[in-house]
Amino acid sequence: MDMGRESRWEKDAMTVEIMFALVTAAVLAAVVFGVLLVLALAVGLSEPVGEGLLVGGGVFAVAAAVWRVVRVLTRFDARRKQGR
Repeated sequence: MDMGRESRWEKDAMTVEIMFALVTAAVLAAVVFGVLLVLALAVGLSEPVGEGLLVGGGVFAVAAAVWRVVRVLTRFDARRKQGR
Protein backbone atom coordinates (compact mmCIF):
# COMPACT_ATOMS: atom_id res chain seq x y z
CA MET A 1 0.00 0.00 0.00
CA ASP A 2 1.29 3.46 -0.78
CA MET A 3 -0.06 5.26 2.31
CA GLY A 4 -2.35 7.71 0.51
CA ARG A 5 -0.06 8.63 -2.35
CA GLU A 6 -1.74 8.60 -5.73
CA SER A 7 -0.34 6.42 -8.45
CA ARG A 8 0.47 7.81 -11.87
CA TRP A 9 -2.62 6.06 -13.26
CA GLU A 10 -4.86 7.82 -10.70
CA LYS A 11 -3.37 11.21 -11.55
CA ASP A 12 -3.85 10.59 -15.27
CA ALA A 13 -7.44 9.45 -14.70
CA MET A 14 -8.18 12.63 -12.73
CA THR A 15 -6.65 14.78 -15.48
CA VAL A 16 -8.76 13.08 -18.12
CA GLU A 17 -11.88 13.49 -15.98
CA ILE A 18 -11.21 17.19 -15.41
CA MET A 19 -10.73 17.78 -19.14
CA PHE A 20 -13.90 15.80 -19.90
CA ALA A 21 -15.82 17.92 -17.38
CA LEU A 22 -14.51 21.18 -18.84
CA VAL A 23 -15.13 20.24 -22.47
CA THR A 24 -18.65 18.95 -21.85
CA ALA A 25 -19.40 22.01 -19.72
CA ALA A 26 -18.30 24.29 -22.57
CA VAL A 27 -20.47 22.38 -25.04
CA LEU A 28 -23.46 22.49 -22.69
CA ALA A 29 -23.00 26.23 -22.11
CA ALA A 30 -22.79 26.85 -25.86
CA VAL A 31 -25.96 24.87 -26.47
CA VAL A 32 -27.89 26.67 -23.72
CA PHE A 33 -26.74 30.08 -24.92
CA GLY A 34 -27.35 29.14 -28.56
CA VAL A 35 -30.92 28.06 -27.88
CA LEU A 36 -31.70 31.37 -26.19
CA LEU A 37 -29.90 33.31 -28.91
CA VAL A 38 -31.91 31.59 -31.65
CA LEU A 39 -35.08 32.19 -29.65
CA ALA A 40 -34.29 35.90 -29.35
CA LEU A 41 -33.49 36.20 -33.06
CA ALA A 42 -36.43 34.10 -34.27
CA VAL A 43 -39.06 35.86 -32.20
CA GLY A 44 -37.68 39.29 -33.04
CA LEU A 45 -38.15 40.79 -29.62
CA SER A 46 -37.58 44.46 -28.93
CA GLU A 47 -34.03 45.49 -28.15
CA PRO A 48 -34.28 45.66 -24.33
CA VAL A 49 -36.13 42.35 -24.10
CA GLY A 50 -33.79 40.64 -26.55
CA GLU A 51 -30.78 41.98 -24.70
CA GLY A 52 -32.22 40.75 -21.40
CA LEU A 53 -32.79 37.34 -22.94
CA LEU A 54 -29.15 37.21 -24.05
CA VAL A 55 -27.92 38.22 -20.60
CA GLY A 56 -30.18 35.60 -19.08
CA GLY A 57 -28.84 33.09 -21.58
CA GLY A 58 -25.31 33.89 -20.50
CA VAL A 59 -26.22 33.45 -16.86
CA PHE A 60 -27.98 30.14 -17.55
CA ALA A 61 -25.05 28.99 -19.69
CA VAL A 62 -22.55 29.67 -16.90
CA ALA A 63 -24.81 28.00 -14.34
CA ALA A 64 -25.20 24.93 -16.56
CA ALA A 65 -21.43 24.73 -17.10
CA VAL A 66 -20.69 24.95 -13.38
CA TRP A 67 -23.36 22.34 -12.67
CA ARG A 68 -21.82 20.00 -15.26
CA VAL A 69 -18.29 20.33 -13.88
CA VAL A 70 -19.44 19.74 -10.31
CA ARG A 71 -21.59 16.77 -11.31
CA VAL A 72 -18.89 15.04 -13.34
CA LEU A 73 -16.18 15.52 -10.71
CA THR A 74 -18.34 14.46 -7.76
CA ARG A 75 -19.41 11.32 -9.64
CA PHE A 76 -15.77 10.58 -10.44
CA ASP A 77 -14.78 11.04 -6.80
CA ALA A 78 -17.59 8.77 -5.61
CA ARG A 79 -16.52 6.05 -8.06
CA ARG A 80 -12.88 6.47 -7.01
CA LYS A 81 -13.78 6.06 -3.35
CA GLN A 82 -15.73 2.88 -4.15
CA GLY A 83 -12.66 1.50 -5.88
CA ARG A 84 -14.10 1.34 -9.40
